[in-house]
Amino acid sequence: QLQASGGGLVQAGASLRLSCEASGGTFSSYVMGWFRQAPGKEREFVALISMSGITAFYANAVKGRFTISRDNDNNALYLQMNSLKPEDTAVYYCTATNTRATMSSLRIRLTPTNYDYWGQGTQVTVSS
Repeated sequence: QLQASGGGLVQAGASLRLSCEASGGTFSSYVMGWFRQAPGKEREFVALISMSGITAFYANAVKGRFTISRDNDNNALYLQMNSLKPEDTAVYYCTATNTRATMSSLRIRLTPTNYDYWGQGTQVTVSS
């Protein structure tokens, strides 16, 4: 089970830190990630982190502004979001996958159906 939190309403340029608590499995054995979905749009990839936390991938739209991290000792995933823009407004979902190919294949990484577990989502709204 995944439980996301930390969303809110902020002004452009502000920062937010999303958290995702995991339970019911071996957290360190999953590749973890964040997706987001804006109204009327498809769910899109944001960031992915390896089981060890050493390797991370980002969508071009957030690269340099967002940082994904994980704490395997406490079964937690994070997304630090800086310099937020109105186009970052969306519901953000944490996700877990057993599909190791998400780390090596961009096509697989970007496809939501390759992820096994999803949190309930947390709303991020950025005003201009």
